[in-house]
Amino acid sequence: MGEAAMVWVKWGVLALGALVALWAVLALYGGWRWQQRTAALVADLTAARLPLTGRYDPASLAGLPPPVQRYFRAALTPGQPLVTGVSLHHQGTFNMGEGADNWKHFTSDQTVETARPGFVWDGTIRMAPGLPVRVHDAYVAGEGVLVPALFGLVKLTELRGTGDIAEGELLRWLAEAAWYPTALLPGQGVEWTALDDHSALATLTDGTVIARLTFRFGPDDLIASVRAEARGRTVEGAIIPTPWEGHWSDYRRHNGMMVPMAGEVAWMLPEGPKPYWRGWITGLDYRFAG
Repeated sequence: MGEAAMVWVKWGVLALGALVALWAVLALYGGWRWQQRTAALVADLTAARLPLTGRYDPASLAGLPPPVQRYFRAALTPGQPLVTGVSLHHQGTFNMGEGADNWKHFTSDQTVETARPGFVWDGTIRMAPGLPVRVHDAYVAGEGVLVPALFGLVKLTELRGTGDIAEGELLRWLAEAAWYPTALLPGQGVEWTALDDHSALATLTDGTVIARLTFRFGPDDLIASVRAEARGRTVEGAIIPTPWEGHWSDYRRHNGMMVPMAGEVAWMLPEGPKPYWRGWITGLDYRFAG
């Protein structure tokens, strides 16, 4: 190898080393900055917490639609305290493709409060080796939040507000109440309307934000699926009302409650279902009323 070639090789090695170092700095600094933003969201969520006391009494089910009564009897243990909060950990795949499917692995941590209803989902989607997109999806004190950011630094979009984005996030909280089922009991803010022997409409109002979901119960009387006729779908930065469904499975008993360990969520498009989230629970940590 000639002297000129050796010089080019040395410069190439130096350039590659510099890129690797820059990549590492971006990952470390981005992770630190993202943790700070996550902590701020969780602090706001905690600050909005309302006092909650009480236990599940089967007598309180009188007057509810029959499938809802059967659900609570199957899912809850009489006398158990109400859930005030829960920390969840997930992993799974997220469909990044608008047209063709493009599933990417994700891990996430989620903090939930039941009174006032709210949550902070902190997810990391691996777009490619060493290329993380960090995502905040949240409902905090009546405001919806959706922020994906490359390395946790470069925001790809940012949606915040008390309109459509807030409604969509409250719908998510309501759908995921299968993980904290005492939040669906009478007196906890949800109003139930009978539909048929296997489904009922749940309506939740939080300030000016209203969420409505159809709950369908399976042969085991547990929640099999939820459906919203119009949840805001983000398309090229705009929010488009779109039918939306979630399906729950692999129920197991935790702290006296039957909760799903796996799920799938899909947009119901004219051409057919478009699944975009498939995940399972890797950890559950509950906080109960004293």
